[in-house]
Amino acid sequence: MAVEYRFSMANPKLKTVVKPSQNSNVITRRKPAAAVKTAYSVAEREEIFRRFSVQRPEPRGELEHTNPFTLVVAVALSAQATDAGVNKATRALFKVADTPQKMLDLGEEKLRDYIKTIGLYRNKAKNVIALSKMLVDEFAAQVPETREKLVRLPGVGRKTANVVLSMAFGQATMAVDTHIFRIANRIRLAPGKTPDEVEARLMKVVPKHYLYHAHHWLILHGRYTCKARRPECERCVIADICKSPEKSSDIPAPLVELPPQVIGEAVE
Repeated sequence: MAVEYRFSMANPKLKTVVKPSQNSNVITRRKPAAAVKTAYSVAEREEIFRRFSVQRPEPRGELEHTNPFTLVVAVALSAQATDAGVNKATRALFKVADTPQKMLDLGEEKLRDYIKTIGLYRNKAKNVIALSKMLVDEFAAQVPETREKLVRLPGVGRKTANVVLSMAFGQATMAVDTHIFRIANRIRLAPGKTPDEVEARLMKVVPKHYLYHAHHWLILHGRYTCKARRPECERCVIADICKSPEKSSDIPAPLVELPPQVIGEAVE
């Protein structure tokens, strides 16, 4: 044990301070890791996503695209707009501009004509041209495969980047849109005050082996069953497990595989 002597100018009496030596057996207690906030046990979470996997074995995003670039553009255009509305506008657009260079050649004014049915189309057109230019100038016209680089693109936020990483590059991400944010809080699966908070919690509470498809399952569940205005609990396959105070039924819907998705015909 090391002993150190100190003098204080305010109190000149000799003070003895005992310090533990490096070889002494000092027990340092660490605070236990905070539990992830969720209303469901591990077994319940496993069962929720097992049922989703039976219902939709291969869920897909509902934005039409032909390559990573058109996906980036489609997701950027979908902010505060429906997937169905974006698809109607981009079908003709992507026939003439499916690469960054072709989009630059098209120009902002002509681009606006293609997407004028989409909300905030003027600002979105500026962003699409700007992100196309950055892709050409800095990324050899290729969409980058990391979140850090994707979010540098004009009009591309974390949610857009996560969608692209998942759908274009096969990475397990959690793109928190309005549907996922609502469901995570409504059913108390991963409640949070911000999309980033919900994303972080979902990445921890979703069973790892279901994580790759999880964001699509949750989006589609929110779009077609656990709807914003009135959740259709009678059509819900997890009604018996759900802990939402809003639910109107404890009887789960029959667990059967749904018909294949028809991309481009989504009903919002």
